[in-house]
Amino acid sequence: MLNKVVIFGVGLIGGSFARALKKAGAVREIVGVGRSAASMARALELGIIDAIGVTGESSLAAALAGADLVLLAAPVAQTEAILAAIAPHLQAGTIVTDAGSTKSDVVASARRALGDKIAQFVPGHPIAGRETNGPDAAIDHLYIGKKVVLTALAENREADIERVAAAWRACGAIIHRLTPEEHDKVFAAVSHLPHLLAYALVDDIARKPHAGLLFQYAASGFRDFTRIAGSSPEMWRDISLANQPALLAELDAYMAQLTLLRAQLAANDGAALEHVYSNAQHARHQWITAIEAAEAPPSPDKE
Repeated sequence: MLNKVVIFGVGLIGGSFARALKKAGAVREIVGVGRSAASMARALELGIIDAIGVTGESSLAAALAGADLVLLAAPVAQTEAILAAIAPHLQAGTIVTDAGSTKSDVVASARRALGDKIAQFVPGHPIAGRETNGPDAAIDHLYIGKKVVLTALAENREADIERVAAAWRACGAIIHRLTPEEHDKVFAAVSHLPHLLAYALVDDIARKPHAGLLFQYAASGFRDFTRIAGSSPEMWRDISLANQPALLAELDAYMAQLTLLRAQLAANDGAALEHVYSNAQHARHQWITAIEAAEAPPSPDKE
């Protein structure tokens, strides 16, 4: 049982964390802090948080007093400013974690902002989301069966890592461990690049003179491929820039693949195209099967 949790950013990610903890009976009090007074008021109205913390010095000190856990669920570009603001008020028993989609930059920001309190920061990343934002998007089952990657630091105590892990497990998540560098390389390929591509395709279609006609006939395939282009532009701008080296490497590799496919198409090389399509189909089927197995609810026959 966590006595007090403070969440910076009570939208989809932070709000769902709050709802899940409350549903599990794993927290006594949740304080929300955010840039928008309207969003904070809405989170309070919805019962996601129990109190609103204000960003002034005395208000931050009061919000953080006695906190067991602080979650940063704001865009990654805000990480350093938030950590710098809370550092003077960070008590010895408080552990801070985050939900950012990049980790090397977050760790660097934390080291600058927290200094000798860096051991109290346990970086994390919940692998879950939807294309909706704000307190109204928060749901209590967002993390059930989903992975949360912790990229613990050498300075972290195992007991503090476990406090963060236990909070996420209370939300129904499955804990994984990577280094910050491993994390950023992996997610450049399987998350950051797909978002860039989805945004690029929708933007390309929208800029065409006959965009209205194209969108009129866009069906389920286009909708499924571009679903993630409905995500927060501010958040994904920050993620793209924060993970620039790894994302550029993945983008270059993808552009090389597109160049190869274009050459095969121009040469009417149906066999080569089919080989690529078949390999992709097989890999996707294997991935879906593995995901479904990992996220399947436990059998009622098992203890």
